[in-house]
Amino acid sequence: MRILVKLIGVVALFLGMLNAAEFNVDKSHTNVGFSVKHMMISNVKGKFETYDAKIDFDEKTKKFYALSATIKTNSVDTANEKRDKHLRSADFFYSSKFPDMKFVMKSFKLEEDNEGIMVGDLTIRGVTKEVKLEVELNGVIKDFRGATRLGFTLEGEINRKDFGLKWNKALELGGVVVGEKVEIEVEVEAIKK
Repeated sequence: MRILVKLIGVVALFLGMLNAAEFNVDKSHTNVGFSVKHMMISNVKGKFETYDAKIDFDEKTKKFYALSATIKTNSVDTANEKRDKHLRSADFFYSSKFPDMKFVMKSFKLEEDNEGIMVGDLTIRGVTKEVKLEVELNGVIKDFRGATRLGFTLEGEINRKDFGLKWNKALELGGVVVGEKVEIEVEVEAIKK
C-alpha cells in the first residue's frame, strides 16, 4: 500500500511538472538583498549584483517545482567600498576561496492563495544548511510585448555564524559591531522562456 501511495505521489509530481514553465530572472527588476544590525542600533542593507537562477513555476497551480540560484560573493554591495572589501575578505565571505553562494530548493508548499513556504539548502563558505523562506507571489501578468512575467518575494533569516562568518568586535559599552542575525530580502521579476 505504501509503495502505491508513493507511486501516486511521484506520478502527481511529474504531471504537475509538465505544466511548469521555465522563467529567466529579469535582473533589471530583481534585487538580491540582505539586512544586518550595525552596532546594535541600526540596520545596514546590502545586495549582490551578480547572480543567476533557474526557476520552474506553474502559473495555474501557483507552485514552484524548482528554484536554484548561484550568487557571486565578490559582487556584494553595501554602498561602502571599505566595508564591501572587508565583506569579501576571509573574515566574512572569503570570496577568493568561496566565490559562489548557492541556494537549491527542496520543497515548496502553497499555504494561502499567494503565500507559501520554500525550503532549500543554502551554501555559504562551503557550509550547507537548510533554510526556510516565506514566499509571497506578487502576480503573473502579460507585459506590453506579450511576454509572461512572474513576480515574487522571498524572505527569511539566517545566523551568519552557522556558515562560518564569525568576525566581530565587542563595543566598549556592550554589544558587538555586527549582528549575528541576517535578514534575507529578495524581490524577483522573471520572464517566461
